[in-house]
Amino acid sequence: MRFLAVCTALAAATALTGCGQSADQAAGRQKVTLWLMKGSASEDFIDRFTTSFEQDHPDLDLDVRIQEWTGIGDKVNAVLAGTSKEPADVIEVGNTQVAQYIETGGLSELTLEGLREWGSKDWLKGLAEPGSINGAQYGVPWYAANRVVVYNKDLFANAGIKTPPKNRQEWIQATQKLDKGDQQGIYLAGQNWYVLAGFVWDEGGELAVETGGKWVGTLDDEKALAGMEFYKQLQALGEGPRTADEETPPQSQVFARGQVAQIIAPPSQAAEIEAANPALKGKLGFFPIPGKTSDKAGSVFTGGSDLIIPERTGHRKGAVDVITALVSEKWQTELARTMSYVPNKTTLAHVVEGNEGATNMAPGAAQGRATPTSARWAEVEAKNPIKPFMTAVLTGQDPKQAARTASAEIGRILSSDR
Repeated sequence: MRFLAVCTALAAATALTGCGQSADQAAGRQKVTLWLMKGSASEDFIDRFTTSFEQDHPDLDLDVRIQEWTGIGDKVNAVLAGTSKEPADVIEVGNTQVAQYIETGGLSELTLEGLREWGSKDWLKGLAEPGSINGAQYGVPWYAANRVVVYNKDLFANAGIKTPPKNRQEWIQATQKLDKGDQQGIYLAGQNWYVLAGFVWDEGGELAVETGGKWVGTLDDEKALAGMEFYKQLQALGEGPRTADEETPPQSQVFARGQVAQIIAPPSQAAEIEAANPALKGKLGFFPIPGKTSDKAGSVFTGGSDLIIPERTGHRKGAVDVITALVSEKWQTELARTMSYVPNKTTLAHVVEGNEGATNMAPGAAQGRATPTSARWAEVEAKNPIKPFMTAVLTGQDPKQAARTASAEIGRILSSDR
């Protein structure tokens, strides 16, 4: 990262006694501050972007500040409220966090810029929808990442499976072949609700909907229950725990033992698997989560980041210029190839060709969705009534009753006053 020089040299040169005004500011240059989250972009990418941006905008200095995810909500809210001691003109936020900040207030609306300059009609829905409310856009999609099927090529070959499955029926049939003896066809923990969400969306269902100004949980809808039924069918073809999620134990560690044919995970988990078992290096493959038919990949939960501009910024034009550069084809391509991300537009999916993990994320990203756009969804995840619902179904309890209980709790949390 490029850091601003300390002002003591300037003070000596200009006979000033304090930091005061920098030479660049005196010459009419403005500083635009960009907050990026730790790990979102490499140091090399940030260096190259900063240099290029300042060359293209000689009136602007770009100050990139790296933020930790822990405690970031309070820091962003302080900026939006005008009480922060740290300035920020553009802020990277998680795509599912935008609704929370919209409710808080203090975001600059970016609908027109999205339409005129940033090609919003081609944005990934899973990034764009959480950043919008009542037709107004506040969060600008930056990059996406989503789950794919990570598989053991040797185990597939030994089972006579020459090509990855393209639809659910083929996927079940292949997994049944792979599930034999001590070998698991798939390791799917019972409470991996992110995966369940995709199956629910494929069936036309929802986790929750807003009606008449009130949120209602909808896991008891027949379409959502059909998604859970497919999850149950797939989960039975392995030994994933019914009462735990994918991190208990970490599924990458289970896969690394060599007796699991598939897991559903972001491609980045391949590095964790290879680190745990170097013998698997070069033996891992990827394919999009299959959809109900071969012509379309399955729906997935889209993770990733949006960019926001605080309403209180004193440099709105400069902030817009920063976003314009970050979402340009050039820098979307650079970011995607550097970090193995999916670009923010469906029309840019081709730029990750050659990167197997990212290439296989792209079809799913085109069908990607995000969680309901409620500022209280984070509270749902914290208490997470979806997990015990899944365990109840997998252990033989009545799916409809378990779904009603979970739906009622989701609705209560989303519609309650804080």
